[in-house]
Amino acid sequence: MKVKNEVKIAIVAILGIIILFFGMQFLKGSSLFSTDTIYNIKFDNISGLSTSSPIYSNGFKVGSVKGIEYDYKNNKDIIVKVAIDRNMTIPQGTRAEINSDMLGNVRVNLLLGSSTAALKPGGVINGGKSAGMMEQVAKLVPPIQAMMPKLDSIMTNLNMLTADPALKSSLHNVNRLTASLVVSSAQLNLLLSKVSKDIPGMTGKTNLLLDNAGGTMKSAHLLVNNINQKLDSIHVTQSMAKLEQTLHNVQELTRKLNEDEGTLGMLMNDKQLYLNLTKTIGDLDSLMIDLKAHPKRYVHFSVF
Repeated sequence: MKVKNEVKIAIVAILGIIILFFGMQFLKGSSLFSTDTIYNIKFDNISGLSTSSPIYSNGFKVGSVKGIEYDYKNNKDIIVKVAIDRNMTIPQGTRAEINSDMLGNVRVNLLLGSSTAALKPGGVINGGKSAGMMEQVAKLVPPIQAMMPKLDSIMTNLNMLTADPALKSSLHNVNRLTASLVVSSAQLNLLLSKVSKDIPGMTGKTNLLLDNAGGTMKSAHLLVNNINQKLDSIHVTQSMAKLEQTLHNVQELTRKLNEDEGTLGMLMNDKQLYLNLTKTIGDLDSLMIDLKAHPKRYVHFSVF
């Protein structure tokens, strides 16, 4: 039986449609020959998430988005149906985060919970949006904008500083100072080398000086011993007795002077005697003055 060309074309078209369908499913990341477990993720904002977006866990792709349901009546949560590999067990308490890179690619990361109980197929996973790199960069934009005027001022000051002739002069002085330091370092190294050569001789002289100092100390020690021996030979007891006798005599003299005994005591303590002596001296002074003024009253010269 001969097959007509129209039948052949129809069969080829059907096969093409089937291949195209499975090819589209394959490109979307859907598994063609295995059944995945379906879960629901609840978001309040999917941030560009679409069907066939990948699902990752610890950086490994474990599924993809199968469908998105939006509540047009209440405008509430968005339910995203995801197909997860049936070999993976999702524990209760698992969360989902939407991440986007700088190229705009959106994916869902599963943050697995610590519970030992597994989430049943069709269960609901709470989802949220992760602060991606672009959002972090956007947060940095206002502080950068606030810093721009300060940066402009700093650049202006830097330009003025670099154009200042004093800076060039300072750099020239720094170069000269560096050259001087190099020369000084060379001279210091030369001096240290000379000192290193002279150190043995200086050490010998120092030892000799220390030996002489030791001999001097010994001589001083002998001198101190001689002085001690001479002091021991002095009759300290007799000298102290004489000193005490002398002090006793001084005290006795002082007592007599204070008690009007003797001429000095009476002279020091008798006020009337002091006044009479003062009056006598005054009269004698008046007499001498009158004698100088009228000598003829007291002296007479006669030839015969």
